[in-house]
Amino acid sequence: MKITHLKHASFLIQGKKNIYIDPYKLKGDLPLADIILITHSHFDHCSPDDIAKIRDNNTNIIATRDCSIQSPFTTINQGEKIDVDDVKITAVPAYNVNKDFHPKSKNWVGYIVEAEGIKIYHSGDTDVIEEMENFNVDIALLPVGGTYTMDVEQALEAVKKLSPRMVIPMHFGEVVGSMNDALNFCRKCAVECKVLNPYEEWEVNI
Repeated sequence: MKITHLKHASFLIQGKKNIYIDPYKLKGDLPLADIILITHSHFDHCSPDDIAKIRDNNTNIIATRDCSIQSPFTTINQGEKIDVDDVKITAVPAYNVNKDFHPKSKNWVGYIVEAEGIKIYHSGDTDVIEEMENFNVDIALLPVGGTYTMDVEQALEAVKKLSPRMVIPMHFGEVVGSMNDALNFCRKCAVECKVLNPYEEWEVNI
């Protein structure tokens, strides 16, 4: 299995399936998606133009109800589970605690994707939330850019709650946050942490 950080909060997970999460500002010759997961309706996460670049008639698109996508898609809510062949997808809560950019009432989500025996958590846009203690994941993709999501110190708190084996920082360098935030996070992180440059692949070896 390979994980590619495309940019911002956008990832490609490649194993038996090509799974995209929040595709945004895509470039180059990318493989068609078997599965596309959208965490919420904000423009930098739900991008119809980017979805169109990687979908075909066999692509399973899963998104929150408020996403404006021209293609047919399956809606998902917090707590719901969807299986696509051998890939198990669980939508988990994602929200702000002390700011209003991502209200809990919107029912926006993060995802836990279980494939090939590995559980990968993409948090979506969120703060540190109490639900994280129950997620039980191997790899966590966490925002570190602050303002709209967790900053570095808050992301470190999230790691304590999640206890993953591996962390990859995200949501920096495009809208808010910088590469320095990501590097600082990894320096302080108590578990294995890897900063991926745009379109850099990482072969999962946990």
